[in-house]
Amino acid sequence: MTKKTIEIIDIKVLRGPSMWTYRPVLEAWVDIGDLEDCPSNTIPGFTERLCAWLPTLIEHRCSYGERGGFIKRLEEGTWPAHILEHVTLELQNLAGMPGGFGKARETNKRGVYKVVVRAWHEKITKTALYHARDLVMAAIEDRPFDVPAAIKEIEDLVDSLYLGPSTGCIVDAARERRIPSNRLSEGNLVQLGYGNKQRRIWTAETDSTSAIGEGISRDKDLTKTLLAACGVPVPEGRMVDSASDAWEAAQDIGVPVVVKPYDGNHARGVFTNLSTQVEIEKAYADALKEGSGVMVERYIPGNEHRLLVVGKKVVAAAKGESAWVKGDGKRSIRDLINEEINTDPRRGDAEILPLSPVLFDTMLELELSRQNLTIDAIPTIGQEVLVQRSGNMAFEVTHLMHPDVAEQVALAARVVGLDIAGVDLVAQDISRPLEEQGAAIVEVNAGPGLIMHLKPAVGEPQPVGAAIVEHLFPDGANGRIPIVGVTGSRGKTMVAQMVTHLMQLTGLKVGLACSKGAFFNQRLQTTGNCANWTSANRILLNRQVEAAVFENDSRTILNEGLAYDRCTVGIVTSLDPNDTVPECAIVEPEHIYNVMRTQVDLVLPSGAAILNADDEAVAKMAELSDGEVIFISKYGQNETTQKHLQQGGKAIFTENEKIVLAHGPDKTVLTNISSIPVLQSSSKAHALENVLAAVGAAWALNIPKDIIVAGLQTYN
Repeated sequence: MTKKTIEIIDIKVLRGPSMWTYRPVLEAWVDIGDLEDCPSNTIPGFTERLCAWLPTLIEHRCSYGERGGFIKRLEEGTWPAHILEHVTLELQNLAGMPGGFGKARETNKRGVYKVVVRAWHEKITKTALYHARDLVMAAIEDRPFDVPAAIKEIEDLVDSLYLGPSTGCIVDAARERRIPSNRLSEGNLVQLGYGNKQRRIWTAETDSTSAIGEGISRDKDLTKTLLAACGVPVPEGRMVDSASDAWEAAQDIGVPVVVKPYDGNHARGVFTNLSTQVEIEKAYADALKEGSGVMVERYIPGNEHRLLVVGKKVVAAAKGESAWVKGDGKRSIRDLINEEINTDPRRGDAEILPLSPVLFDTMLELELSRQNLTIDAIPTIGQEVLVQRSGNMAFEVTHLMHPDVAEQVALAARVVGLDIAGVDLVAQDISRPLEEQGAAIVEVNAGPGLIMHLKPAVGEPQPVGAAIVEHLFPDGANGRIPIVGVTGSRGKTMVAQMVTHLMQLTGLKVGLACSKGAFFNQRLQTTGNCANWTSANRILLNRQVEAAVFENDSRTILNEGLAYDRCTVGIVTSLDPNDTVPECAIVEPEHIYNVMRTQVDLVLPSGAAILNADDEAVAKMAELSDGEVIFISKYGQNETTQKHLQQGGKAIFTENEKIVLAHGPDKTVLTNISSIPVLQSSSKAHALENVLAAVGAAWALNIPKDIIVAGLQTYN
């Protein structure tokens, strides 16, 4: 009996760097059974069916490194696990996720593969993986498959689970600056940076956004009072408590007026250019539905603008424009709106779209009544009908902004008390000072949307994400704390504890996660084996942590990934070729090498890898480090350290019963081996190489030599 199917037998979520890549991935173990004997070129019509369903696979370069490379592999013959990898990635792409990393590798069991794909969100990628499996099987068996339905399901998950565009652009800008990010909730709460260097964002709000400022911004009347007191131009107006009071206020102010909720947002319930009692009283009732009170204020002629303030300056400006339909003598206004305006692909309710649709609501009814029209009226040929006065703040005008306008708007944000604000301004011409044209600021909003600046309907996108990141991390700051990662076949725990001890002597508050528990500032926080992703991640979330040390064994790297994206110091103590992990299909020396090299791959260019020169496999990892390399040897200067020193490198070794630090031709005796208590009391054969590794980390961290000696003499 044959078994020609693709069975997903296990899925691992690697939430950090692993032997595969720097980014989170799903590692799916799949069993293709007897399909092992059926490469793609042996299945009649398979490639044609697959490419008909997913024509964009032509963009996959695969091992050929050229457009159409994957299609060439299909035609030459490749196996279902490899195909599953590419189809999973393409389904994610078509659903709106960024492209990503993918690999398919055989295990030591026939027909069983590891399929690894970039996982921007675990649930989304799992769903894409299962749909990809079903699609590939349908192509193999020549039966129908509903590709649009599969993409729609993934797309819906992307809309509900993936970062929104405003948060996403900030995270992307942080990634460009090599600032680490960590999503803290299923919403848009994200941590940028680690430990005490971290900052947090929630959409376009930050951990510096004032709760008082946010509260003021929701109270439109209070906002206007404070702005007026500081000389910022605002429209005259007041709160009203009934429809009749709204009409009375309008008469006092002078029509036309604006009626709006005093604590609303997103322009909901805002009615402009109202002149009659019927209009104003009807607008009052609708505005009240969108807030807990209603304001009436003077109508300012001109175009609506939204200006984004970050820190103390305006970084982007967008202008709103009205929406019109032109009659053809045949179609009603309703049909013209549906067929001429709302079919525009830039319009819709989705957050990623720059233009909002024209809604058939009270606002439209009022707008048409002013023109003596109804929604079902048929305009004459060429007759222009205004159907939406606002709601299209998507025309980029930053380059037109007058310095006086920028100054007044930035002042408004400071008066309210917001570090990031969306300021609504009505002006006829943003390139002229406000006062000379009777313009005014009508609202100051906390947590402004950024999509209008990222994807304007007209004009160039503005780098607002980068501006917010610069505000959070000025002058090139990267949000990083010193991180030391320790791996190897032996000695990891002792090295991690000793490095922590040496760092604490400098006054740093250090977090440690190792097999003996999780510690902060010498206090045990969690008992048991904490050499894992969860414990390390908790330490990096702690705002008090100034430095961190993590022990990582091969199973942690294989089953979870590492909790940090890069490290200041990466230590590999040793590599035992027999230290295999059969349950993870790590059974050969080169396999375990690829696992442990992960720690060296993560070393920052400004950091250092501490490598055991007495272990040939570990010493070979020197070529992988982006930072400098410090070799250690308990047998004096061996061939590896000598060559390294001749090239101007650094090494730590023993000589005449002393520990010596060498940099190129220069040598410094650190201390006598006999003066280190742990070496006198330890029964471990490799205690000396552990001490040397800890010294190497301390040297790389620029800890003064006298403190290193004191730490060695006091470590217990």
